[in-house]
Amino acid sequence: MWCVPHPEKPNHTLVLLDTEGLGDVEKGDNNNDAQIFALAILLSSTFVYNTMNKIDQRAIDLLYYVTELSHLLRAESSPNLDRVEDTADFVSCCPDLVWTLRDFYLSLEADGQLITADDYLETSLRPKQDTDESLQNFNLPRLCIQKFFPVKKCFIFDSPTHRKKLAQLETLNNNELDPDFVQQVADFCYYIFHSSKTKTLSGGIKVNGPHLKSLVLTYVDAISRGDLPCMENSVLALAQTKNSAAVKKAIAHYDQQMGQKLQLPTDTLQELLDLHRASEKGAIEVFMKNSFKDVDQKFQRELQACLVAKRDDFCKQNMKASSDCCMALLQDIFSPLEKDVKQGTFSKPRGYYLFIQKKQELINKYYEVPRKRIQAEKTLKKYLESKQDVADALLQTDQSLTEKEKEIEVQCMKAESAEAAAKMLEELQKKNEQMMEEKEKSHQEHVKQFTEKMERERSQSMAEQQRILDLKLQVFDCVITISSSTWAESKTLLRKLKGGKNDCFSRKAVLHVGEKGQE
Repeated sequence: MWCVPHPEKPNHTLVLLDTEGLGDVEKGDNNNDAQIFALAILLSSTFVYNTMNKIDQRAIDLLYYVTELSHLLRAESSPNLDRVEDTADFVSCCPDLVWTLRDFYLSLEADGQLITADDYLETSLRPKQDTDESLQNFNLPRLCIQKFFPVKKCFIFDSPTHRKKLAQLETLNNNELDPDFVQQVADFCYYIFHSSKTKTLSGGIKVNGPHLKSLVLTYVDAISRGDLPCMENSVLALAQTKNSAAVKKAIAHYDQQMGQKLQLPTDTLQELLDLHRASEKGAIEVFMKNSFKDVDQKFQRELQACLVAKRDDFCKQNMKASSDCCMALLQDIFSPLEKDVKQGTFSKPRGYYLFIQKKQELINKYYEVPRKRIQAEKTLKKYLESKQDVADALLQTDQSLTEKEKEIEVQCMKAESAEAAAKMLEELQKKNEQMMEEKEKSHQEHVKQFTEKMERERSQSMAEQQRILDLKLQVFDCVITISSSTWAESKTLLRKLKGGKNDCFSRKAVLHVGEKGQE
């Protein structure tokens, strides 16, 4: 395998797979050849079939071996493979065929007229129209090749140089090669660079590097276990891997955005929720861009649950940071009052009123400090409650107060406590309303982006269905043009095509074993 930057298509990599001498007599293992060809068919978008001199029956029979070995491949995980009759799904995943003829020595003529290499290929693959039963062995390979490879191209190559120089071929410069050969190679490369399509799986999924790795591992593992390499299963396995990675990538994006923009504690809960929503939107976009075939939105729901958990955790962190900040502020503001209490400044007649007056002044000072954050009221209430014993002690020890005045003060303190509790309850209700509103907005964002992605995938699916329909029409055209001489011959041939384990209309197969040195 060689991977090189594509010379013509930006952001694409040209991957060259070499089957390394199929049909090697020294290897003596046709099954290994079949397995390698299975990988070549499954992984490639353009399949180069390299033969010598001319297209003859032996070369056709070797390529026909692709369809004969169809039991090694299948498009879907059908429970009954023999009942699957429509190969369009499988053919839609098959690569384009490029037939190359090295050291071609024939004249490109037919009926005294010059023809192209493509015409020569089509003529060579054209079935004969006759009722002779023996011609079925001639026609069947050609029909199957045309069916499994609807898109075909042919290139011919003259000998690159004189026979005596062939041993030094790799060291020769272009000017030492036959000019026709150099031009033929240039034409071949131009076609591969400009016409070879991006490898695409069912559903319009374009394969990238990580996809290729996953596909290779899935196919090789299936072959090693003796199972059938199934394109549908490989796509599902790829979806599992890719969607898991998409969730991680989306979460990483969310963490990065929150880490850059969030500074705890925030002034309000809404400020935090706004930052979360913006980061969540970006995370969903990342997930939608990197995921596919998320059956039942399993991975999207996983992402949504994770983002909710992260939002709640940030809210907890925000409250703690706000509480710590407010407590530090309260301790700084009230430290002089606490010092006066310890020194007995208020242990005198009317001292309790002086204490209450001073405390209220400090509370007002606390309220005047800006950016106290979301836990300002709760932290103040908690702090004052922790100092309530001091106020109670001063109240009881102030001899200048009558019992009636003390009772009134107790009622005032209870009223203040009830007012603070009511204020906290109001804030809690407001917070719950904000969280419910945020939950609804989050749900709507997930639905919105999912709907947009479904619309894009629907358009891609329609394009894919049109491509498959075109392939079906090509296959159908191939079937109806093989013989028009008699209805009996057509029935006999179609019956053979649709019967047996080597069913050419089944979804099982495309493999090929070539000669030593062929690719």
